[in-house]
Amino acid sequence: MGASGKGTCYTIGQLSALSGVSARALRHYEDKGLLHPARDASGYRVYGPDDAHRLAQVLAMRACGLPLTTIRKLFDGTEADVHAALVAHFDSLREQGRSLAGAIARTERAIAAIERMDDMAVEDAFENMKKKGLADFEDTYGIEARQRYGDDAIDAANARMMALTRDEWEAKELLEESIKVQLRLAMAFGDAAGEEAAELARMHARWIRMHWGDGYSAEAHRGLARGYLADPRFVDYYDSACGEGATEFLVQAIESNIRGSNFTSTPNEV
Repeated sequence: MGASGKGTCYTIGQLSALSGVSARALRHYEDKGLLHPARDASGYRVYGPDDAHRLAQVLAMRACGLPLTTIRKLFDGTEADVHAALVAHFDSLREQGRSLAGAIARTERAIAAIERMDDMAVEDAFENMKKKGLADFEDTYGIEARQRYGDDAIDAANARMMALTRDEWEAKELLEESIKVQLRLAMAFGDAAGEEAAELARMHARWIRMHWGDGYSAEAHRGLARGYLADPRFVDYYDSACGEGATEFLVQAIESNIRGSNFTSTPNEV
């Protein structure tokens, strides 16, 4: 490594001009252990062809969005490690692209809905908002939900949502946000079987009942929660709002506190 390879050698200024990378950045890469220039008799940096090649690799990986710490680990590993890491990063970027495309489509619909609402009566605007919410659900989770629970169950849940009054809908939205607050609180206590986690599980059960109606059961609730961990979209939903590990803690709280084949509770509990 360093300037020991045969071929043209460069000063820091020459390599900076050749690569388009500032001298400050070259020194930073050296500090991070990515470049290893030799020193001449006067103590000045001398970059050999190996360094120039390594710099090209660093720039290519940076263009892919990889952080310097990851690049350093890749250089410390084998060629197979580098390939596997880049494939994993590519898969992650591709998934982000699909998520972004979905977000763009939903945002376009939201803009169009808002523009239509300007000319609508209040109740018409509210009904349109509910339809948009259900359309977003279908776009994001519809295929998997219908495969798992069947068209009849999903159609019935959608019908229940459309039948909600404005106050009921706002209560549902408030409960969804309150669950996140309670999740953060329960995580702070750290006991998935504790009182705070039990209240979290009851709140989540109430939210599920709003969608499932008479189709709710504790067993189905626990099964739904387990499915969260297998779906990156659910993990991101709870972890991004409440911190890393939030989805796993929520599932543990539900597993610990939602018991029996047909969980029931008093109105004050759920």
